[in-house]
Amino acid sequence: MLARLEALENDNAGMEMVQNDDDDEASLDEDDQVYQKKQSKSTKRKTRQAKALEDAKKAPRTFLELLNEANLESLPPHVPSYFRAAVGPPSSVARRHFCTVCGFSANYTCIQCGMRFCSIKCRAIHNDTRCLKFVA
Repeated sequence: MLARLEALENDNAGMEMVQNDDDDEASLDEDDQVYQKKQSKSTKRKTRQAKALEDAKKAPRTFLELLNEANLESLPPHVPSYFRAAVGPPSSVARRHFCTVCGFSANYTCIQCGMRFCSIKCRAIHNDTRCLKFVA
């Protein structure tokens, strides 16, 4: 499970994080912006260590890091958590099949592709638009 989580995190690694910036600066006048720039130049420069710490806090974290930070192991045993979630036994009832066209209960399958449909009308729509046998 951990390997799959890491693989999913790596798939999204190339995506850039979008930051939600407030439009406070957009509402300032030009004079206020000039004053703000002068004031920021006079402030002390950040050290490399401070910049590195700030960047590390802003860096995207993996799902496993977030789970470790949440400290879910310290919760009482009766409280459900991500690690204690369990799937019940498989259902003894047969699976339900739904029509691929309208979503109703489907009693029939397409001979060519095996997709399900519920009526002659849905079969006609399936044959016209959705049957994958003729595409491949």
